[in-house]
Amino acid sequence: MQQLKCCVLVPTYNNAGTLGRVLDGILRQTQNSIVVNDGSTDGTTEILKDYPQVHQIHLPKNKGKGNALKIGFKEALKLGYDFVITIDSDGQHFPEDISVFLEALQKEETKNVLYIGSRNMRQSDVPGSSSFGNRFSNFWFWFETGTWLQDTQCGFRLYPLKEIEKLNLYTPKFEFEIEVIVKAAWNGTLVKNVPVKISYEDPERVSHFRKVPDFARISVLNTLFVIATVFYIKPRDFFRRVKKKGIKKFFMEDVLGSNDSPKKKALSITLGVFIGLSPFWGLHTLLVFGLVVLFKLNKAITFAFSNISLPPFIPFILFFGLQVGIWITGEKLAISFDELTVAVALKSLKTYFIGSLVLASAVSIISGCIGYIYLIQMAKRKIAVENG
Repeated sequence: MQQLKCCVLVPTYNNAGTLGRVLDGILRQTQNSIVVNDGSTDGTTEILKDYPQVHQIHLPKNKGKGNALKIGFKEALKLGYDFVITIDSDGQHFPEDISVFLEALQKEETKNVLYIGSRNMRQSDVPGSSSFGNRFSNFWFWFETGTWLQDTQCGFRLYPLKEIEKLNLYTPKFEFEIEVIVKAAWNGTLVKNVPVKISYEDPERVSHFRKVPDFARISVLNTLFVIATVFYIKPRDFFRRVKKKGIKKFFMEDVLGSNDSPKKKALSITLGVFIGLSPFWGLHTLLVFGLVVLFKLNKAITFAFSNISLPPFIPFILFFGLQVGIWITGEKLAISFDELTVAVALKSLKTYFIGSLVLASAVSIISGCIGYIYLIQMAKRKIAVENG
């Protein structure tokens, strides 16, 4: 703990029945400890008088676990710590597992890492609602960050304080533990699980998680994060990767250089071009990542080719989509390129919709076929070079 400049942070609210036992377990591991008493109204304050060796913060009013954690993080930074291990005070965690986090951190190549305890959610004493909520949270974390974890809700965690300090964190209650890991992952922090033990059998255990209001708050937060992921984070990360490597290097390494078969790459090109030219404006990125997962295609290729609908090309896409629609339906709409506006296009929405789907289908199939032929030739050249 001293070598890594790490302390244990315990946010507590009305857990007088288990708090003393949790603190005793922590003190057997380390003296580096902070307790944030979040306005408890039971015997918590009296219990803490017996632990003068523990750094204590007493808040006058309960404002939520997220608020208590943020205050604890700031205090830990003031005291010179680089990491905190958070542990709940309801007795469900085992303080001896603190060593699991420390051992993992010592072995990690980067210290910009956030560890979340991974509980065995198949234990007989784990409530069904907790298991469902965890799976629900895991899915949305994966969608928002691209990282699949076994447990995203466990309060037993290790945080890199200097990286967390860079984040703008707003939520005050249980949803904070979702906000902080998503934003940390978006900011480049490695988020991983480490195995920890769990117990729900303690009769004195008190949980303050309110199933309806707290689950609703988490759902609203995830909704906002999904929107941010689709319309900002994914495009941002893609263009950062292209900019960092350069278009030619990105195309050669991420598109042509992947280990996928020419068929899979060609299908990814086809899907990307189809979505990019389709009339589902505002949903392109969501469709890309949804259909890529559904059909198990190449994400980088599909997303790259879906960007055929970049802003400079949109007027051309609208114009040709409408012209194809006019040709198919036989409607007499004399519209020149200079006269084309969104309002004009909306007047003939049916014509445009039909035309753009036909255009998207034709161009995507042609693009996929050309891509397949090219990729096959590239594969043959590679084999020839490898064979001398």
